[in-house]
Amino acid sequence: MTAGCVYLIGAGCGPADLITLRGMERLGRCDAVVYDDLIDSKLLELAPPKAQRIYMGKRQGRHSAPQSEINETLISLAREGKRVARLKGGDPFVFGRGGEEILALQAAGISYEEIPGISSAIAIPALAGIPVTHRGISQSVHIVTGHTARTPDSLPDQLGQLAKLDGTLVFLMGLSQLSKLADGLMAAGKAPSTPAAVISGGNAPHPATVRGTLDSITQLAREVQPPAVIVVGPVAAMDLSPTLSGPLGGIRVGITGTAAVTGRLEAALTDLGAAVVQAERTLLRTLEPDLSFLRDEHQRWLVFTSANGVELFFRLLWEQQVDLRRLHPCKFAVIGAATGAALARHGFQADLCPPEYTSRGLGLALRKQAKPEEELLLLRSFQGSPVLPALLREQDLDVREIPLYDLQSDPDLTSCDLSQLDYLTFSSASGVELFFRRYGRVPSQVKCVCIGGITAQALLDRGGPVPLVPMDTSVQGMVRAILADRA
Repeated sequence: MTAGCVYLIGAGCGPADLITLRGMERLGRCDAVVYDDLIDSKLLELAPPKAQRIYMGKRQGRHSAPQSEINETLISLAREGKRVARLKGGDPFVFGRGGEEILALQAAGISYEEIPGISSAIAIPALAGIPVTHRGISQSVHIVTGHTARTPDSLPDQLGQLAKLDGTLVFLMGLSQLSKLADGLMAAGKAPSTPAAVISGGNAPHPATVRGTLDSITQLAREVQPPAVIVVGPVAAMDLSPTLSGPLGGIRVGITGTAAVTGRLEAALTDLGAAVVQAERTLLRTLEPDLSFLRDEHQRWLVFTSANGVELFFRLLWEQQVDLRRLHPCKFAVIGAATGAALARHGFQADLCPPEYTSRGLGLALRKQAKPEEELLLLRSFQGSPVLPALLREQDLDVREIPLYDLQSDPDLTSCDLSQLDYLTFSSASGVELFFRRYGRVPSQVKCVCIGGITAQALLDRGGPVPLVPMDTSVQGMVRAILADRA
């Protein structure tokens, strides 16, 4: 058996692209991922598709795996010969318990590597425009745990000495102690007028930045929810927030759907300056139907309604050892340019892509082109719209539905604060259903954007507001609909 190992990877704070190149490379060749809370879910997509994904989050106020259990999991996986990516928010060695995990690996004789990440102590203030050091204002920074079991009042050791320092104090994991921290610092001589800030940022479910002074910060930050970073010192009054902004600067958009859609949508929106939040994430569960019948080289149409369906179809052909040359009599029909592009990546060009990127548009186009003797295979989601097969059967065409995957809500996604959103996007009727299962309603101040008419109708059927619907059924169409609404 090949010897296993563990990579302790700092994932940074916030967007997935804050991870280092080395961390990304190690993640891309692992056999298992053991990950914490506050990890951007897009990082999990960088792991190989067949890698195990094991959630062992540790978050205040929620059930979490004991550290000993996490250690044993890492050791057990490595002993199975697996390369294990231990994905941790921020930096593993800055209050990340990375040292404890490495000591356990050393005792077990497991090979390991630590890969630094951007610590929340620096990144979260920076993202809020607060530099932890600044020439002429702060020449030092002190990173302190905001809660410890070693003292009777749970306050950090030597709080009095910390109060006498002129530099910046950064407290992690201390929001529940904010009042006692502020009072303790003032009692030790820190001026009540000392600037202070509380920031909940990165991938926190309820982002917030509050600035004040030591004597006012507890009251001002009473609505902030953990996790949060506390900054005390003159730099907390500074605001060096980015000024680069596009036409959607200051706008907050909640996105829903599968990674294939949300990845493109997030990239387009952030390029225009919007802040994007994952409100609901749809996961694909492969159903793995038997496709061996395709070896008979029968004349048929292979019909795809999404890029996900294309990718899963070709993966299943490979796993079931179906020679692609057997597909030479087949014709291909797709909905949309993105689905056509996914097909082209596998060496096949679509014979039919209707100008109307909907199930109805595809159904009407197939009714004109498909011959009675040609079988039509609908290779799509188990929750696929009934519109397409109904249109085809009305024409007495030979239709076979082959569900390739099922859709389900990501159980590890932390629900976001919908009250902070300006827009909410939906790319499928199934995405609408999963959203309402999680949240129950759409807040009145949020404008909804649906990719097409079927999705819009699903939203209305659930009692949602009348949405924006683009002229063209595409991700770019949704973006243009938001831009037009802001104009």
